[in-house]
Amino acid sequence: MLAILLAHAAAALLAPPCVRSLGRRAFYLLALVPLAGFGWVTANWNSGQAIDIRWAPGIHMNLQLRFDALSSILAALVLGIGALILAYCARYFDDHDRQRLGIFAGYLVAFAGAMFGLVTSDNMLLLFTFWEATTVLSFLLVGHHAEHVAGRRAALQALLVTGAGGLAMLVGIIVLGQRDGTYLLSEVVRRADPHDWSTGIAIVLILVGALSKSAIVPLHFWLPGAMAAPTPVSAYLHAAAMVKAGVYLVARLSPAFAVAAPWHPIVLTLGLLSMLLAGLRALQVYDLKLVLAFGTVSQLGFLMVLLGLGTPDAALAGVALMVAHALFKACLFMVVGIIDHSAGTRDLRRLSGIGRRAPVLCVVATLAAASMAGIPPLIGFVGKEGAFAAVLDAENLAAPVRAALAAGVVIGSMLTVGYSIRFLWGAFGSKGVRIGAPEPETHWHRPDPMFVAPPALLAALSLAAGLGAALPDRLLRPYAESVPGEDLSHLALWHGWGLPVTLTMVAITCGIVLFEIRDRIGESANPWLGNADRVYDATLRAMDQLSLRMTGAIQRGSLPLNQALILITLIVLPIGMLVTGARTNVRLRLWDSPLQAVIGLIMIGMALGATMMRNRLAGVLLVGVTGYGCGVIFALHGAPDLALTQFLVETLTLVIFVLVLRKFPAEIEPNRTAPFRIRRAILASLVGATVAILAACAAAGRGAEPIWHRIPRAAYDLGGGRNAVNVLLVDIRAWDTLGEISVLVVAATGVASLVFRSRRFGTLPRVADAPGYIPDPARSYWLPASHLVAPRDRSMVLAMTTRLLFPTIMMLSVYFFFAGHNAPGGGFAGGLLAGLALVLRYLAGGRYELAEALPVDAGHVLGAGLTLSAATATGSLLLGAPPLSSAIVELTLPVVGHVKLVTAMLFDLGVYLIVVGLVLDVLRSLGARLDTESLPS
Repeated sequence: MLAILLAHAAAALLAPPCVRSLGRRAFYLLALVPLAGFGWVTANWNSGQAIDIRWAPGIHMNLQLRFDALSSILAALVLGIGALILAYCARYFDDHDRQRLGIFAGYLVAFAGAMFGLVTSDNMLLLFTFWEATTVLSFLLVGHHAEHVAGRRAALQALLVTGAGGLAMLVGIIVLGQRDGTYLLSEVVRRADPHDWSTGIAIVLILVGALSKSAIVPLHFWLPGAMAAPTPVSAYLHAAAMVKAGVYLVARLSPAFAVAAPWHPIVLTLGLLSMLLAGLRALQVYDLKLVLAFGTVSQLGFLMVLLGLGTPDAALAGVALMVAHALFKACLFMVVGIIDHSAGTRDLRRLSGIGRRAPVLCVVATLAAASMAGIPPLIGFVGKEGAFAAVLDAENLAAPVRAALAAGVVIGSMLTVGYSIRFLWGAFGSKGVRIGAPEPETHWHRPDPMFVAPPALLAALSLAAGLGAALPDRLLRPYAESVPGEDLSHLALWHGWGLPVTLTMVAITCGIVLFEIRDRIGESANPWLGNADRVYDATLRAMDQLSLRMTGAIQRGSLPLNQALILITLIVLPIGMLVTGARTNVRLRLWDSPLQAVIGLIMIGMALGATMMRNRLAGVLLVGVTGYGCGVIFALHGAPDLALTQFLVETLTLVIFVLVLRKFPAEIEPNRTAPFRIRRAILASLVGATVAILAACAAAGRGAEPIWHRIPRAAYDLGGGRNAVNVLLVDIRAWDTLGEISVLVVAATGVASLVFRSRRFGTLPRVADAPGYIPDPARSYWLPASHLVAPRDRSMVLAMTTRLLFPTIMMLSVYFFFAGHNAPGGGFAGGLLAGLALVLRYLAGGRYELAEALPVDAGHVLGAGLTLSAATATGSLLLGAPPLSSAIVELTLPVVGHVKLVTAMLFDLGVYLIVVGLVLDVLRSLGARLDTESLPS
């Protein structure tokens, strides 16, 4: 199982270069990955294999996979149909856009891997991770044609609906996991107490996620909208894979929670409503893909009813119909893609005579549509017969409820027959010219046999599975046997005459009648049915209006006002909690030495001076003095690492302020500051006092032994270093560091994007790119680009000093990096020092000098650093160790002597590169960019 996941991840990464090299033929190569996985699934069907890799057991984030009967069924559908869809893509797409096609291929393969991970996850938190991965990947796949408004809207709509449902599901998962003390899905089902009130709340929340993912009413509207996606996406995500995730979750939980109070009212009612409403809509729309989309919603509602019923017979019929639906609906979507390619339209009113032009394709579609309608001898008929019998024999339902449910299922089946016939007639029938109807499309391009082969194989499987129903029965039965109950029936093509057969005949007959009177139930004839899409739009408009009113009430476009609101909240809420909460005995020691008091008074004086300064630069320098004072206090308190970092960060911050202030007037206008100076000073004093009080109360409220007592020993024993601060950053609490540097990369990218506005990436121009540059071998300069600086801004002393200091600072930066594990320094401090060296080069020689110092794109440096850190974080997993685990390697070299290396150094190198890239990005955007243009007004 783990190999299948890793293979899909690798294939997703290699897909873009493969498509660029091989064109659309690369899809055949990529199809081998899910095909191999499908082979493993069939060879290990219902093997009960389990994987448990300990990752972060304290928060229940272990890689726990389980391969049982239900996982086998879903995995076979995901991987088998995924391989066929990839082969279908090789003929569906053209080679004209290899760049974007490669990314599409990567997303599609990654989606297959994420779905396989979802259906095999035994850890509910891991399941949720894969669940959200499918949500994001479906957003990217649906929005493949991002240049089209419909594609962007459909992708965003699917993301909002399924993402919101996923968040509700996460809350339900946490409630269940915390209640039962485990996040293992198998254990939760085994220990279930369905009558507990907290379990009922959790089940409702989880069902919200499942219903949204499987497009059940009232959250169904995103699925028809997603038909703006390329047809392979519809055939895979919206027929065989993603929409099955919610159905899978209901099937997984049903054996334990079907008797819970909220289960049947939610699952059966909404499932039946989806079956009826969507079936009716499928009889109204004219786009063939929309006919199938609403048919999918209808069939998903049917599956929800069966798998949520909670009886063995219903479970067996449900998984049989799940397999049948994946086969016939993926086939029909691919057929529509072929028709769209060959005829140039999907409007069933314009298609005429396709059956005569493409008889093989017509036979393929007829078999799939017959299975969808439940016509013998297809697998759809076998599943529907079992479904009718299961509903009629559902002893866990009251007689009136059972009768109403059976009637609803039969009516839904009538609608299914009606829109199945309408699909075949619309796609392949011969239509005459009708008044008010569009002109029939006469263009037809004969499809390639390899284009028709994937849907033909699925149609053949539908027929074979129906004729040989004993094999599906043997493969699907183990899941049904896990559902509590007795007298499990068999799947068979013929059970003899009885009520289920009678109901099937009634459904087929009435479905034919519905097709004949289709014009009387069309959309124009029944405007009262409305459109759920309009409700979605109205809801978004209402939310937009509410947010605008709330924002208008508290945010007036004034940065000082926004900051004041945030800071007042910081003062009021914590202090209010302290006043109303328990009392703590706070004991303070004012200083360890009088020198600390002197530094503190200087900082207070500088802070007060900053409130009175009108000169912007002078105010910034005074604030900087307070930062340096804080670094001195750190040093006096015995924290050299913190002091070093504080000094470097403060210096870099001052440089950034100076770079920006160049474009502002030197003085602040008196009329803009005088009325607010005292109020701002008071607010700032209160914030400082609040933070100090909170820190003192937090320290005084500690009831256990402080962890810092153990950190020095743990740093050496666990991380192999004597510098506890650095070991904390790159080993013991490296997850925090990974999150922080990720935020740094996002912030740097955001700032640069705001400043550059049009083109984010690209290296700075070098000296040879300067306008009018003519090399002069007879002259030499201290710095390569110093002569390009205007004479009034040029300083020979600064150039000479920079020439001498730059290599020295860089060597010191490297020393800090390598020595930081045992002495003050580390990747963060070393990167800051290297950044300051780049600042010095920029100040001495301008933007051309910056390019000479580091002629690479800042984005590449940031990306390399983040990739290196993330790879180090996950690389230990391949060796069977927890993520971010450090290994110590000791060597004795001939000249160097004894060398001790810790693998955390690689993580620290990523931090180093990110800090350097951040400084370079700031200098590019706030320095070099502002050298050439003013800030926007």
